[in-house]
Amino acid sequence: MDTLVGLFHQLSDLPALIKWAGYVGVTGIIFTETGLLLGFFLPGDSLLVTAGLLGSQGYLNVYLLGALCTVAAIAGDSVGYAIGRASGPRIFRREDSLLFNKQHLYRAHQFYERHGGKTIILARFMPIIRTFAPVVAGAAEMRYRDFVLYNVVGGVLWIWSMLFVGYFLGRYVPGIDRHIEQVIILVIFLSILPGIIGWLKERKAHKKSGPGNGEAGTEPASGL
Repeated sequence: MDTLVGLFHQLSDLPALIKWAGYVGVTGIIFTETGLLLGFFLPGDSLLVTAGLLGSQGYLNVYLLGALCTVAAIAGDSVGYAIGRASGPRIFRREDSLLFNKQHLYRAHQFYERHGGKTIILARFMPIIRTFAPVVAGAAEMRYRDFVLYNVVGGVLWIWSMLFVGYFLGRYVPGIDRHIEQVIILVIFLSILPGIIGWLKERKAHKKSGPGNGEAGTEPASGL
């Protein structure tokens, strides 16, 4: 328990975490968030933006970190796909636990149903969804060749866009390093904004449909 408390404390101070963890630690966090179901709570977007800011100040080489994190993100999604492919529909019957909530899986499945293969790209920019989307793709038996293409494109876009946002803010906005906390809050808000919009749309649609039409999102679609 003390270890978990220490981890959450470090995650609240991202600049210190990045300086302490270095290339290996940041790369490991990106892989864990994208590849392991228990990593859904890790701060991928804000971590990358903060790393970009620190890179602009010479604390690390943003291009080396970007290359490492790109490999980690692609490998992570590949692991998630393999988990889903091996588990199949059984994963939707897995019991909830401290580090696993089926509702996250259902949300990713609904997103996948709406957007198809593009989900693997779009989900990169959505916390929690990005952890579970490749698992759903594997469980739905998406053709692996298609998955690899979406995986690589999404991984490259996500890693480098987040890093360069932080990097160019650090290079061209004077004094931004003194306001890293506000930048992180803004990045987190923008990351969860699509989810908020989607939730509001679903709530509005549910109100229009009225009661008695079943409860959405409690079971995966019959395709799984």
